[in-house]
Amino acid sequence: MPYVQSNGARLYYEEAGSGTPIVFVHEFSGDLWSWEKQIQHFSRRYQCVAFNARGYPPSDVPTSPENYSHGQAVDDVAAVMRHLKLHKSHMVGCSMGSRTALDFALRYPQMAMSVTMIGIGSGGDPRQADFEEKAEARAKLYEEGGLGEVLKGLSEAPNRAQLKRKNPRAFAEFCQRFMNHSAQGNALITRYVMARRPSLFRMGTELTAMKVPGLVVVGDEDGAAVEAGLFLKEVSPAIRLAVAPATGHLVNLEEPDLTHRLTEDFFALVESKGWRPRGM
Repeated sequence: MPYVQSNGARLYYEEAGSGTPIVFVHEFSGDLWSWEKQIQHFSRRYQCVAFNARGYPPSDVPTSPENYSHGQAVDDVAAVMRHLKLHKSHMVGCSMGSRTALDFALRYPQMAMSVTMIGIGSGGDPRQADFEEKAEARAKLYEEGGLGEVLKGLSEAPNRAQLKRKNPRAFAEFCQRFMNHSAQGNALITRYVMARRPSLFRMGTELTAMKVPGLVVVGDEDGAAVEAGLFLKEVSPAIRLAVAPATGHLVNLEEPDLTHRLTEDFFALVESKGWRPRGM
């Protein structure tokens, strides 16, 4: 099995196709296989790379909190790219992966050709007074209730209900994959990655100065992501916003064809040097 060593953890990865690279970064409740439709589509013309973050088997699940942080998640992306000798790549993330991809573009702009952020902003906002309490409660649910108990809540989450309605087979596959995750890993990521990363809404200075072309894609029934997408578009001239109608959190699973069209057009604009920051 192909692995990358990154600061105390082996990261499992897969790649397909050849051409300009695309690195896919998965969401908190997903894994690299969440990108299967995108990899099948884009690997016809691009080199597609996806990996499981630390804490997601078959990647290692370190037991020490010191092995987990949002900064480490960003550096793990860089480790994967360096291992594969990818000097510059399109970055595509979903939810937690979108935030990692965004911060990768801010920390390593020379390595990011563009950044596409699907459903960024869901999963909690550190501006809320009870944010840390809610994060701790979620972590304890993983530890005490296990993956099955968490999945019950996910199955009823309003921003995921549309996937169940639109494509029950895809939702069943999502549930099956989720049960292969590590409850311990998810608890550690909740406490030491999700709960401790800075709020998007306090990153105005960095986002205003951002130079990497950005595309935010959100579903109109994913309220937290819509709010975050509007904020990102407002503060960063480098970011464009697309809203998918009658769609929840997992736009790439709910509406794969729309996701492919939006990202393909965005990639083509960037690669042809036709992309310009807003106002220029």
